[in-house]
Amino acid sequence: MNWLPLSFGAPMVLWGLLALPVIWWLLRLTPPKPQMEVFPPLKILARVLRREETPQQSPWWLTLLRLLMAALIIIALAEPVFNPREKLPAEGSALALVIDNDWASASDWGKRVATAERLIADAGSNGVPVVIAFTAEKPNAEIGPFDASGALDRLRAAKPRPIPTDRPAVYARVAGALERLPGASVAVLADGLAAKGDDAAFKTLLEKNASRLVWVTSDRLALTGLTGADNQVDGFALTAIRAAGDPAPAQVTAGAFDDKGRRIADATLTFAPNQTTATATMAVPFELRNDFASVALDGEHQAGAVRVLDESSKRRRVGLLSQAEADQAQPLLSPLYYIRRALQPFADLVEPSSADLADAIPQLLDQKPAMIIMADVGTIPEQVRQRLVDWVDKGGTLVRFAGSRLAASGNDDDLLPVRLRSGERALGGALSWTTPQPVTEFPKTGPFADLAPPTEVTVSRQVLAEPTPDIVERTWATLADGTPLVTGLKKDKGTLVLFHVTPEATWSNLPISGSFVEMLRRIVQLSRNQGAAVANAEAAAASLAPYRMIDADGMLVPPTPDARPLVPAAGPLPVTLENPPGLYGSETGVFAHNLLNAASTFAPLVRPQVSLPVTAIPYAFDESENLKGPLVATALLLMVLDTLAVFWMGGLLSRRPRRAAAVAAAVLIALGGVFGHADLARADDAKPGDSQAIDDISKTRIAYVITGEPGVDSISRAGLEGLTRFLIEKTALEPGPPAGVDIAKDELSFYPLIYWPIDATAPMPSQASIARIDAYMQQGGTVLFDTRDQFSNGIGASSASPATERLRDILGNLNVPPLEPVPSDHVLTKSFFILPEFPGRFNGSPLWVETSLDASNTENRPVRTGDGVSPIMITANDFAGAWAIDENGDPMLPTVPPDPMQRVYALRAGVNIMMYMLTGNYKSDQVHVPILLERLGQ
Repeated sequence: MNWLPLSFGAPMVLWGLLALPVIWWLLRLTPPKPQMEVFPPLKILARVLRREETPQQSPWWLTLLRLLMAALIIIALAEPVFNPREKLPAEGSALALVIDNDWASASDWGKRVATAERLIADAGSNGVPVVIAFTAEKPNAEIGPFDASGALDRLRAAKPRPIPTDRPAVYARVAGALERLPGASVAVLADGLAAKGDDAAFKTLLEKNASRLVWVTSDRLALTGLTGADNQVDGFALTAIRAAGDPAPAQVTAGAFDDKGRRIADATLTFAPNQTTATATMAVPFELRNDFASVALDGEHQAGAVRVLDESSKRRRVGLLSQAEADQAQPLLSPLYYIRRALQPFADLVEPSSADLADAIPQLLDQKPAMIIMADVGTIPEQVRQRLVDWVDKGGTLVRFAGSRLAASGNDDDLLPVRLRSGERALGGALSWTTPQPVTEFPKTGPFADLAPPTEVTVSRQVLAEPTPDIVERTWATLADGTPLVTGLKKDKGTLVLFHVTPEATWSNLPISGSFVEMLRRIVQLSRNQGAAVANAEAAAASLAPYRMIDADGMLVPPTPDARPLVPAAGPLPVTLENPPGLYGSETGVFAHNLLNAASTFAPLVRPQVSLPVTAIPYAFDESENLKGPLVATALLLMVLDTLAVFWMGGLLSRRPRRAAAVAAAVLIALGGVFGHADLARADDAKPGDSQAIDDISKTRIAYVITGEPGVDSISRAGLEGLTRFLIEKTALEPGPPAGVDIAKDELSFYPLIYWPIDATAPMPSQASIARIDAYMQQGGTVLFDTRDQFSNGIGASSASPATERLRDILGNLNVPPLEPVPSDHVLTKSFFILPEFPGRFNGSPLWVETSLDASNTENRPVRTGDGVSPIMITANDFAGAWAIDENGDPMLPTVPPDPMQRVYALRAGVNIMMYMLTGNYKSDQVHVPILLERLGQ
């Protein structure tokens, strides 16, 4: 009987209901003992005439009580189940459960576990062993077979991992286990995401010993991930992807967080219909961008929606300095031309306004650059030299290029990494080559060790370094004859670098090669003022310890016991259980290892084409409920009521109070013992939530609707806390802390006002939840709807925003009265402060309330159950955003436009709304005060 929401495990027992008429007849013949009252004068008559008297029948309500009790016992013995489910195909020689527990399964892991539990329970009822394997676990993990109890223990101990699946290896192990169990049912609980090697993996799993395939997957692949977060010239560029085949447009909000978890920037990425990639840019100053530690997508609780950032994503301010005047007619001969072209994509370049080194160097140092590049700069003036040396010692990176001026200036041990020979070496000179010299492979001890050697680069002229015992250690790039091309030296906390050629293509073609860009970028990465760089040679050769890991839910957590050190290398590194995504290194420097890269895509998993019988089921929670326990508990309660009724009718409770109290106590003790063993009727749970209810009504509290979006809910709570502080400071009202309510289950009548921020990404409330809100409004409560979209086609606009569309869907199921913007003479404009408008974080949207009735007509006064208060208010001005304060009491979000008085008016608007809510039509009735005083005077 699948069309009924009720089924019975033993339906034949229901024939016992036919015995209810017989029970009714027996109960009428055995009424309770009548109550006896002795009247002394009648004792004489009792001796004269004695006859037996019995009551005619039991009271109808007692008979009905006993019939109901008997019916409940019969129905309970029939084992009723509400909303029954069909048994899943878990038969054969065994059940093989292959479950994806990778990062893509984290967002609905609870549904996956519930579905697997039903499969295991049905296999256990059939006496079938279970093989259970997870595709994101260690390759040597035990897979069974287990009995149903052991399989459930394995399932409940599993958890999603922040790594991709390894279906080929795991499916091969399961296929090997099924060789001893031919004819098994195979249940594939997939994450819906295709991966490399899937076809071969399914063939290995299903082609030999499987008798049936149970295919379990989600209705649609609703994943969104971050594949790029690049710090560019004009902002922080973000790239997000989703699965192909989604025709609907979508928007997702990304937030940037600093190393303390504070949100410091936002951006909205928009997917066009059938588009799989969306981009956006966080246009914030580069100083703020350099504080970004991670970027995450709102509402996506999985590791693919988070990207951690290391020093390579932070832009550096680089100062450029040259003594040669630029020739506007020949820009390619400018000493800084190729340097600018190479650095501009990943650094902020600054140049002095003066050509005089005595003025130019201080101008650059005042802008606090991470690196200074000097193109053929000779002798440094003495008045600024010491300041430049101090800047290097404190962590600055000084990069110098050779030229005629540098060759003639002599050595400077404080500002050069090596000592130079006087003069220069040129093709055809005294120390000349017969042919231009190429560049050899980069030394393994230098920062360019993982770069490919530039085979096309040749050098025809250079400045030579003096041979010293440590010249090899200081050499970062060499020519074929062994002479240095680039040398470097760590000096205190800073770095000195020298290119032994000019920065333009006169001595060498290095500046016009791609290797020039990579070498400068690597040096920029080294120009960190805080400790050692992870991108240097030591980090390339050594392993980095796990520092902070991204778990499957997208949260940064301490390293797990399975995490192992990571060896950085060129190109994308694989994400494994030993090297999960996260940060590797230490507090002095970290390396970002992210789950997704620029080449990642989300391809939906296609069900394999097999000749086996296939059963496709969705992920779902088990909504069936066994009613046997509640029915038995109800029958026991009716039995107790029947016993008390018999005692009362027999006069036991009235004539012998002490004995009655003892009997009542005994009944309660017995009731407690019975209910202590009942499944669903424990005595200590008789009235859950009483203490919380007392706390909720002990003080006036403002409530907000919990939307399920962490960013929205945190702003709502912070906003109501700010309004609560302002109420305490400015009025006699002292509200309690704000309360977050779940409109689906929490009691709403405790709160005079509920603030509801409308968010299009939050789940649509159920019809039952909306009905509870409607009842709350009809019984005198007020809901303040805030779409927060004044500048995104808000209320009343011809093209509504997603938040407004969601509000219309909600209001379509409510009994909404006629609405109007707050009139100028409305009580809201003068309930505490005199206010002509009601701004929030934004200004311009009216505050909509219930249309006022004609106050001059005494028979049509605006008095209702809510005491004249509008049951609904609507705004788009983002009240909570204007009220929100942090733990120090400072505003969390700026107003638009940035006017300090707008926040004050927003708080005053909140005070007026609360006064209006708590006083009702009292304020509006003040217009009658003069007439009342006149009557009192008469």
